[in-house]
Amino acid sequence: MADKTLLSEQFGPLQGVKIVSTGSLIAQPFGAELASEMGAEVIQIERPVVGDVGWRTIGVRLPTRDGGAPVATSWIQERRNVFCITLDMSKPRGRDLLLKLAARADIWMESSKPGTYAKWGLDDQTVWKANPKLVITHVSGFGQIGDPDYVGRASYDIVGQAAGGMMYQTGYPETAPTRAAPWTGDYITALFTLWSSLAGLTYARATGKGQAIDLAQYEAIHKTLGGTMLEYFQQGIVRERSGNRAQGFQPLDSFAAKDGWVVLGALGDVYDRIVRAIGLDPADPKWQSARTNLESVEGIEFDAILRGWVSERTVAEVVRIMADAKVPCSPIMTSKDMAEDSHYRSRGIHAEWEDLQVGRVKGTGIVPRFSLTPGKVVRGSPSLGYDNARVYGGLLGLAEREIEELKAAKVI
Repeated sequence: MADKTLLSEQFGPLQGVKIVSTGSLIAQPFGAELASEMGAEVIQIERPVVGDVGWRTIGVRLPTRDGGAPVATSWIQERRNVFCITLDMSKPRGRDLLLKLAARADIWMESSKPGTYAKWGLDDQTVWKANPKLVITHVSGFGQIGDPDYVGRASYDIVGQAAGGMMYQTGYPETAPTRAAPWTGDYITALFTLWSSLAGLTYARATGKGQAIDLAQYEAIHKTLGGTMLEYFQQGIVRERSGNRAQGFQPLDSFAAKDGWVVLGALGDVYDRIVRAIGLDPADPKWQSARTNLESVEGIEFDAILRGWVSERTVAEVVRIMADAKVPCSPIMTSKDMAEDSHYRSRGIHAEWEDLQVGRVKGTGIVPRFSLTPGKVVRGSPSLGYDNARVYGGLLGLAEREIEELKAAKVI
């Protein structure tokens, strides 16, 4: 590893880890950004001129201080701490620059259709010649190998949720399958991207050998379905949509109060507490039968009584009574609710920082909390190519004239 570093200070549990990230949108880059919040040095590569056009512009946008194009709130939130450069890796000089960056990295994360980088002369074996210890994490919709009809298919979050089995179970029986919002499949994949990359790094540091990780988005999503497939293979059961209700016990659902919505649940001994809290006798066999026999007369009656009890009270009243009874319960919170909530405030989850493009902003802070090596925000999201001079000049040692030539040739 080279001694040169882009970070002005060392912090967090991942200090000293260097990551090159060449994907777009969420499924791979968010994993790299999480690492940067924990002290890793992350170089995010975008295409020259156009950049990560989707994540820079999709959704609500904020005006920039210099009067340039407005920037998406998701980009501002999820590209903190990273160093953004532009590079066209399909060109020979771009290929060579990626290899130089890979030689200085611990991990290279990428998301693309299988075969894209090999077509550019950047297959795994070639990259390992530049750095045998490098962990290479390939993120794609359907994997690097498998049924030729699937490998190479394009994918988005909603496609991964559909193919991975999550979407079929999300929603209500009487409605169409619903995606989990906002981009749950992508964020799940990003978490798999980071943990698997760090697992590979642990092995590489112990043995000196890098390896490739084949992470398919639909498989990352599929991995989170609990006993769904065991149920099918062992008993032929296909899990169906059940809304917010649980399978096999009650209550676990959303309930309408006077002024909003709450969720609450009771499993095992907690069931007796909720029965008592709403004024019923938990020793009554009728209510004991209701806990698991959801569609029985008793089960339907209990659900109706509970919903009536909640509807006669405010959200705050329901939450307080259930908290006192030690029954899990929460308001269904909006952005406004979360911003004003006492627990969010006391834990300081919402924080302010200086964004490089739009100025002072407030959003979600660092998660989770480390007692000895906490993560931090050291700078905000960069504009397109913001760190070209810093990376190509300061890290790789290219002369200013050469950088200008690369820019003129649209390599960077």
